[in-house]
Amino acid sequence: MRGVRVFLLGVLILGSTLVRPTSSHEESGEWSCDSDSESRISAGFRPGVVTLDGRADDWKEVDGHEFPLRPALDPDEDHEYKGGKMIVKALHDGKDVYFMLQVDGEYMYSKGNNKQCPSVALMFQVGEKATYHNMGGCKESSDKCTSKSCRGYEVDIMHFSIGNAVPGRLYGGNVIDNGEGNGGDRFGHLFDTYAWNPHCRNLDGLGPSGNDSSAQNDWKGAWWHSSFTTHAGYVEEDSPYSSSGKKGTFYFEFSRPLRTMDRLQQDVQFSIGQSSKFSVAFWYPVDGKPWHGSGHYSVSCDWVPLDVSLGIISVLQKAASQSAWDVASAFALLVSVVSFCVSLFVGCWISKSRGISFVPIDRI
Repeated sequence: MRGVRVFLLGVLILGSTLVRPTSSHEESGEWSCDSDSESRISAGFRPGVVTLDGRADDWKEVDGHEFPLRPALDPDEDHEYKGGKMIVKALHDGKDVYFMLQVDGEYMYSKGNNKQCPSVALMFQVGEKATYHNMGGCKESSDKCTSKSCRGYEVDIMHFSIGNAVPGRLYGGNVIDNGEGNGGDRFGHLFDTYAWNPHCRNLDGLGPSGNDSSAQNDWKGAWWHSSFTTHAGYVEEDSPYSSSGKKGTFYFEFSRPLRTMDRLQQDVQFSIGQSSKFSVAFWYPVDGKPWHGSGHYSVSCDWVPLDVSLGIISVLQKAASQSAWDVASAFALLVSVVSFCVSLFVGCWISKSRGISFVPIDRI
């Protein structure tokens, strides 16, 4: 038990920007947002296409959307991330949903120091009242926010800090941490969390009302950089894996089941053929300076729609069903027109026949 307490304390300290209240999340002025209403991501049905290894080669045929990265607390285009834009791609295989994030940037890595390395997060709307702004938007303070007082404001967050993660290796949900019933990751700091506002954030399964051992980390992910020269795989002793300052592209790849076993309203649940709302955040040590929790960039100042598309078979069946209905409707209309014409003909024929005199048969 003592070991568990020590680990959880370490998680809270190392992930302080993620799972602990903070007073640094302050905006510079009145909030305003001019989001791109046409931006949306389509997670198409593409089974057996990608391998979860952080590399983007197998994503080349998957369409994505390019977003400018602007400060989350002050989305002014004058303060955009100078390294380039972020490309976001998604797909699903009927069981899991996959995400690929691509962003240009000079290679930066400092083993064991997350804030000297790039970091990313995905945030999803869970509660119907949850807003992008203020990470859910519950008005309660950090000492009063609970699952009751903030009901309906839940957001689901996956956060990956790569300071202890070896490129190309999988992190996230693992037997040890899931066995303890929380969304932590002691190996690579790919956390599964939830929030009601920036000051009320917790690992899945942990909260102000007590812990629940049924929770787990449902995410898995890996990272890569285009400057890497090996494809055989890295180990921790190979750190820092590339030369600092090398130009290239960072890749972050993630997956999660469409549906999870969550019963605490802490995970977003995806449904095929329906849309969800999400956003992407990016931290980077600009000019070599460590980033801080609220100093992240975002792809939008509001939710971005995520469409989990129907499978091609379902689409074809639906189209075939619609076509069959159209044919049946056209045939029924044709029969109706023919019947009407026959009725007119018979009516006319009867009318003309009335002019013929009747001759009794005994006169013939």
